[in-house]
Amino acid sequence: MAANLIGEFLRARREQVRPEDVGITVNSHRRVPGLRRDELALLAGISTEYYTRLEQGRDRNPSAQVLDAVARALGLDREASAHLHDLADPAHRRRRAPRRTERVRPTVTQLVASWDRTPAYVQGRYLDVLTSNRMAVALSPIYTPGTNLLRAALLDPAAQALLDVSERNIGGLIASLRAAAGADVDDPRLTELVGELSVKSDVFRRLWSRHHVRPQPGGGVHHMHHPQVGEMELRYDKFVVAGAEDQLLVIYQAEPGSRSAEALALLSALAGDMA
Repeated sequence: MAANLIGEFLRARREQVRPEDVGITVNSHRRVPGLRRDELALLAGISTEYYTRLEQGRDRNPSAQVLDAVARALGLDREASAHLHDLADPAHRRRRAPRRTERVRPTVTQLVASWDRTPAYVQGRYLDVLTSNRMAVALSPIYTPGTNLLRAALLDPAAQALLDVSERNIGGLIASLRAAAGADVDDPRLTELVGELSVKSDVFRRLWSRHHVRPQPGGGVHHMHHPQVGEMELRYDKFVVAGAEDQLLVIYQAEPGSRSAEALALLSALAGDMA
């Protein structure tokens, strides 16, 4: 039987809506987390019977209007609403041909390698490092090609010592993984990664079950403690690689004239000495 993608998503998100936040009075004897099915159906303006069929997977072709109403009742943002529509699209539920191994164009690899003072790497659809330069690896071995960034953040003590791996940041990575995967649950790479992390990490298992969906931000700041050059505050930007499905070019920079810029320059010199 095909996976009940819509039902899993709706149930997880329904359980995270606090009744009092949508004007429903609760008492101390309430046994279910979040909203009940009948409460959500009322908020969405549909019958409880229909919503129950939808969540149980007995109605796999809801209208766009129904999905929009349910999304509003759940308080979904634009990304999560789009994900719900994606799950309900029959075209996305057909078994797809296996994806080919993700590869970076040689010209992009050459460009990344040419930056000898700027850490940079390309990550793939499932947060695998596909290519990186010497400075990125000097920043951390987790940027070595072949490393999965989510696995490293959850399971690698070296990564946890270097980066901020708070639950909020881990949750953001997991939400971006869901956004990239969409309804393509049969992808072998995704199945392997989710299976491994579900067994090895309680944090992953709990956050994955929440079904949060959010594409990766285009940039931000990483606070790092490097074992050789000390504390660094680095800005990062992520750029979509044109013509490559779901590949992002990630570049780190320091504020000019800052202590972090000095540390990055020292790291560049050390990386050159080790070359």
